[in-house]
Amino acid sequence: MPILRAALDWLRLGNRVTLRFRVHPRIAREALPLIEKLLADTPDGETYRFAIGFWRHAERPPLTVYRGDSSTCRIDGPLQAAARTYFPLGGLIETPYVTAHLTPFEAQALDMRIRDAIEHVIRAWTAEHELDDLPPVDPLFDRQTADREALALIAHWAAQHRREGTDHA
Repeated sequence: MPILRAALDWLRLGNRVTLRFRVHPRIAREALPLIEKLLADTPDGETYRFAIGFWRHAERPPLTVYRGDSSTCRIDGPLQAAARTYFPLGGLIETPYVTAHLTPFEAQALDMRIRDAIEHVIRAWTAEHELDDLPPVDPLFDRQTADREALALIAHWAAQHRREGTDHA
């Protein structure tokens, strides 16, 4: 019966669990802000948890995950020093009808290739939108104001597309 009672406790709304950790102070300084964000019972907390949900299913700690519409490439760590370079321990590709493990060398080569493609697309985007002609902005911003403006833009887009009878641009 204790197992059933414990399972029901997890389902009961408003229940809270106390977590305790013993950790080196250096690690605590870096981990605590992340843990607090992960545990927040807010849309932000849910987003943080979703963003790293694949960690639970990975045997090794993922260094990077690249996601397409139907394909995923995961580069696995921790990085290993070899001479004057570093290699991941491997990787995993999942795409329709293919699941493949990568050697450290394949993972490094594919990681570099994907990074180069990302760099190319970002630079092309900034050129297309003439962003290099604008002054740099402060990466920090007022979250409340920025979120309100973003939600207004999304609502405007949704209203416009409802009138047009379409679901996407």
